[in-house]
Amino acid sequence: MRGINVGGKNKVPMADLRRGLEEQGFERVLTYIQSGNVLLRSDLAAGPLTTKIERLLPRLFKLDSSVIRVAALDRGTFKKVVTQAPRGFGRDPASYRYNVIFLIKVSAREAMKQIEARQGVDQIWQGDKVIYHRYYIPDATKSYMSRITQQPIYGSITVRNWNTTTRLLQLLDEDAAS
Repeated sequence: MRGINVGGKNKVPMADLRRGLEEQGFERVLTYIQSGNVLLRSDLAAGPLTTKIERLLPRLFKLDSSVIRVAALDRGTFKKVVTQAPRGFGRDPASYRYNVIFLIKVSAREAMKQIEARQGVDQIWQGDKVIYHRYYIPDATKSYMSRITQQPIYGSITVRNWNTTTRLLQLLDEDAAS
């Protein structure tokens, strides 16, 4: 989810979010950290699920709904996000930070047009449903990634670091195995 528990705004306690989604009939609802990562079981496809949750959140919580967006991915699609990452992505965390930019109702091709990379600092790669971003830690303040907040696409993305992304896949796999 995009737009909850960011900068002290749109506060949503994860226990309340889990309970609210369960009361709406979703099964095996699990949240991960405070940034809007939710795993659940539903018979709905990703599109209708996205719409249902986006409409539900402002009814359950006092939120600025103009910034709330949901990127719903099924387990197979999420697995591809991780397995189709660029070669070596995530392997040098002492030198680089790795982020996955999840796209919400926008194509990766369109997103790539609005994301700038500073040579020698940033590197970006286009995925199917995401953009992969890596920046060199010593030059983090020189990264152009912060410019994305000024682009029209900003309202259609949510960013997760690589550790969170891979942990979510691990949780999905554990749930599927049980």
